[in-house]
Amino acid sequence: MNKFLEWWKEDKRYILLIKALLMALLPVMCCVVTTAVEGASIGSVYLPSSEWNDELFYYKQVESIVEFGYPQGYYGFNESHGLKLSFAAWSPVLVLPWIVWGLLFGWNMLSPVICNILLMTVAMFLFVWLVKPNWKQLGVLTLLFCLYTPFVRYMLSGMPEIICISHLIVFYGLAINYQKAPHGSKIAGLFGISGLLTLMRPYMLLFLLLPAFYWVRDSRKKGRMWLGISGSGLVIGVVLGCYAMIKHYFGAEYFHPLFFTDWITTFFDEGFGRGVENFFGTLYWKGKDFYAHTVQGLRTGLASGAFFAGYMVTCAILLWQSVADYGKLRKGKLSADKTEDVRAQLIAEAHLAISFIGMFFALLLMYKLTEGSKHLLTFMAVGVFVVSMMDTKFYKKAVLLGATFAFLYTYRAVDPYDYQVPYVTEERQIQVEDWQVRFADALELTKENVPNYDNAVMWVFNEQSAEGETMKWQLFYALPEGFGISCCQKDFVLANFDILQCRYFAVQSGAEVDARCKEAGYIELSRDKDMVLYGRY
Repeated sequence: MNKFLEWWKEDKRYILLIKALLMALLPVMCCVVTTAVEGASIGSVYLPSSEWNDELFYYKQVESIVEFGYPQGYYGFNESHGLKLSFAAWSPVLVLPWIVWGLLFGWNMLSPVICNILLMTVAMFLFVWLVKPNWKQLGVLTLLFCLYTPFVRYMLSGMPEIICISHLIVFYGLAINYQKAPHGSKIAGLFGISGLLTLMRPYMLLFLLLPAFYWVRDSRKKGRMWLGISGSGLVIGVVLGCYAMIKHYFGAEYFHPLFFTDWITTFFDEGFGRGVENFFGTLYWKGKDFYAHTVQGLRTGLASGAFFAGYMVTCAILLWQSVADYGKLRKGKLSADKTEDVRAQLIAEAHLAISFIGMFFALLLMYKLTEGSKHLLTFMAVGVFVVSMMDTKFYKKAVLLGATFAFLYTYRAVDPYDYQVPYVTEERQIQVEDWQVRFADALELTKENVPNYDNAVMWVFNEQSAEGETMKWQLFYALPEGFGISCCQKDFVLANFDILQCRYFAVQSGAEVDARCKEAGYIELSRDKDMVLYGRY
């Protein structure tokens, strides 16, 4: 006991605890202040008021997993489904923290929001405890955190970005801590966090490289470099193999490829010369589009362009400080303690900068720019923490980054689709509750040979009525637990109408598929001005 008290007092752990607790409160305070300024509260956040349809798939799948272990009906697109069970196109590992939360505390409309805030709270606490920043660094972190408004927007949502962000914050805190006090358990922790992130989203493979670097470097010092290389290669190989298995067996085929690989396959299909031409051609044309989006983001606030602009500024700052810190170490004029601090920071900065560059090329080569832009938010979010820890005299780089965030994500953040927190409205709440009763009366969840199409509801995506109305897909939040959602394009539905497999159809009232269902003699189970529910039998 006495030894513990001495350790506590000598290292001033009580001051560190105060710092960590203060920073842990920051995510909560930001959410409270943001919602209060908008005349609302955290409790009035309401997912069915959101226009982000990805949230619906995440929410309903977690709901079914908590209730049944897995959805009882198929999730997919144009009636696709995974080879095993019934998940949509994205890895179910991505929502693992929400699943744990739902099993422990139950699952409702506010569950992902509260879980997101808690994850950020824990991540902030652990980061400060691991890194031990000074008060100035905490001040910079507080400022940048508040100015990077996507933190709040994604905490108050049903999107899993905060899950990735919170894990990465702890990852970099542990990485900096390891550099100052190496231990094998910390290497294992870094591999564990980055491996889990890779199973969530494959581009997170970039973060597996940091613990691999540490292991190879430290093994080399002990004359066993082969151990670090072979061990790191084995870990990375196992993680990638697990991701491939998850994607192959549990992922449903999307409308279009989630990743474009023609920049690789062209080398094999059409020869080396054509492959080189296609590779650089893709970089050129996608690069031009990237630049155009960025300019548009600076001029008008276009969200994808604003994300691109913030991403490039953050990357430039990381590269800038990496060069500066490398120069300090080369001069050899720092004290031993200061040298270790700068080296720890340099490794974190340089690795994150390399990850930024790697993700930039992955975006150009493998993703649709508009859809891929939101994946850059995670990189910028963790960039906030690394930049905040930079030991500079006048904090010019932090000021530049803060000004960029303020301009792009506050001043230019005018599109409610991308930036407005969804709050409950009386009309939407009444309609969702009304459809909860309608669905409960009309739908029959079968318990045999699940998952199956009998427990799936077809959503005819983006079909418009003669009056230009589009179905309010947010009403699907009212579906009973267990039912799957097959999101289908109108052309696919009409072309394959006689061989469709879903038992239930939810269509826009007064639109073409509505008329087709009537002609086919399908049973009309319920109807209002926005949606019609049919049963095939």
